[in-house]
Amino acid sequence: MRIPRIYVDLPLAEHSTFDLPDSSFQHCCKVLRLKENHPIIVFNGQGGQFHAQLVNVEKRSAQFAVSSFEALDNESPLRVTIGQTISRGERMDYAVQKAVEAGAYRIQPLFSERCEVRLNDARIEKRVQHWQQVAISAAEQSGRGIVPEVCTPLQLDDWVKKCNDMLKLTLHHHSAQPLRQFKARENNQLALLIGPEGGLTEDEVSLAKANDFHAIALGPRVLRTETAPIVALTALNLLWGDL
Repeated sequence: MRIPRIYVDLPLAEHSTFDLPDSSFQHCCKVLRLKENHPIIVFNGQGGQFHAQLVNVEKRSAQFAVSSFEALDNESPLRVTIGQTISRGERMDYAVQKAVEAGAYRIQPLFSERCEVRLNDARIEKRVQHWQQVAISAAEQSGRGIVPEVCTPLQLDDWVKKCNDMLKLTLHHHSAQPLRQFKARENNQLALLIGPEGGLTEDEVSLAKANDFHAIALGPRVLRTETAPIVALTALNLLWGDL
């Protein structure tokens, strides 16, 4: 029996009944055609998950009754913020999705000099909402108890200057420094800057270095901007995390 795992923005508690949000109702009751008393798993991004079942299923609404809480122990010990330069369309969606699956703690979209995406304020808000939903779906699929925040986009220069994580890294394929030369800091907070399709400019790399970012290479091959977070997070967790 398939048991759907659903994110709900609700203050969940054991032995309580809640209204199923409209989007979840459409997925569970219209798309999957789940019936009364079908088991589901729900989580609200606060850690852990709850076992529940559908109740009071009507034509346009349903509720779910929570039975028990289950603690989860599947978060990476590393708190990695990905500074991801915005790429076009599905590439950015892919980068967000896979970063969440690979254990990212936070995602900070960035505008850089070679970034080809230009967004006004209204479009920025819509894109952030869209990317956050991508992150929610990835957290549902990957079994995470928290949903990484997708922050409002910043200019790369501004983020680099204000970033205060203990270890700050930037991917730069001309760097001769492999990742294994570094060590995680005691609080396990890391920031990782990833450039756009055309790469970071030399001025941007210099600015990052001036603000204590260490330029690193992940092997001798050039990675695509949407592939880089997957490879980097895998390497980080293999060295210092839970792989």
